[in-house]
Amino acid sequence: MSRILELVAERAVPGGRMLARHEGRIVLVAGAIPGERVRARVERISKHTVWARVAGPGDVIGPSPDRRETASDPACGGSVYAHIAYERQLLLKGEILADAFRRIGHVTLASPPSVSGSPAGGYRMRSRLHVRDGRAGFFREGTHVLCDAGATGQILPEAAFAAARVVPILGEHGRACDAIIVSENAAATERVVHLEAREGQRLDDVFDDLAAINLETAGLTGVTALDGGDVLELAGDALVRDTSATLAPHAAAAPAVSWARRPTSFFQGNRHMTGTLLERVLQLSEGGRCVDLYAGVGLFSVPLAASGRQVVAVESEGSSFEDLDLNAAPWRASLETVRATVESWLAGAASAGDVCVVDPPRTGMTDDAVAALVRLRPPRLVYVSCDAPTLARDAAKLSAAGYVLASIEGFDLFPNTAHVETVAVFTAGQSAAALPLEPGR
Repeated sequence: MSRILELVAERAVPGGRMLARHEGRIVLVAGAIPGERVRARVERISKHTVWARVAGPGDVIGPSPDRRETASDPACGGSVYAHIAYERQLLLKGEILADAFRRIGHVTLASPPSVSGSPAGGYRMRSRLHVRDGRAGFFREGTHVLCDAGATGQILPEAAFAAARVVPILGEHGRACDAIIVSENAAATERVVHLEAREGQRLDDVFDDLAAINLETAGLTGVTALDGGDVLELAGDALVRDTSATLAPHAAAAPAVSWARRPTSFFQGNRHMTGTLLERVLQLSEGGRCVDLYAGVGLFSVPLAASGRQVVAVESEGSSFEDLDLNAAPWRASLETVRATVESWLAGAASAGDVCVVDPPRTGMTDDAVAALVRLRPPRLVYVSCDAPTLARDAAKLSAAGYVLASIEGFDLFPNTAHVETVAVFTAGQSAAALPLEPGR
């Protein structure tokens, strides 16, 4: 096979590439837009699939009207859609969702789900920057080659600056540091960097140097590191804090609450859209008794409890659970926190409430978790997903158990990437066959 292929991109697929065909083989091509004719260089070949990449603008023979100039390397830090006009990005993400539900979930949606857009500049509140040779940055797609995270526009300049101030302090011990996590609140008034050691190595030798860092000069409010599995506060405060007033200032459905979190805890990462996502989940979570599975630090469970619901929040990861328990403190009468895996909690539960909110990791829910949830059969299930294929897979299992897909909509928490956050609502019905309503109906 020639190392240069002339292709017509047909449609977007999960992962950021476009599907094309050549001599009976599927080609997954990076850097194209559906409808374009391009020349692409072959990167690797398997039995049935070819991976290829458009090298540059000169290789686009028939450009789409949605093609735009890119300011940075599109392979850096997941900017694989940066060459596509933003409105078209949102349409492609809706089409990816519809395609996943058709192929994997065996559900044909009435139309591709709508996807709410986000400002693309400085949207990340949490970034993991790899440390190599005295520098911190993202990896280029599919490599361990460092690239400039700041140039992608995903993080604020202040976040890139803070990481750049910390790395030189590591000195020769920087070889033991694998990555730096930069965690901020939505207002960017609090910023903590967290150091991760390489597997089998420790960072003890630089703890004293980091403890003496001038936080104000570095644009930081705290520095932390892992020490024997525990988060060690080296300087300042380990926590960043958000309130509903700053995270979701226009969310009428969000009561006055606050969340504190460490860099090691899970929290939605888009400063512009997390409040919008929160408001929608609260609107959809109808019922007086709520269960929040994979609760993280309580993004959903804390405001649900503050709005007068009786809530059980389940989280297994230690750092996230400690922050969840802290955030739940003002609402003890209505919010029970449980540190357990979702599977073990469901196995012993007598009820999953009137509404169950689930926000699993990218791998989705396990077979055991779905089976146990179906046994408890909450009347309403609000599923928050960051991965279209695993959501569609779990939707097929729920549909087979008699749940009906009532609505589905997307939220672009990761502009210029191929990722899309999705909120799907399932209701307990008698038949597995049903078409979804249009979002918001």
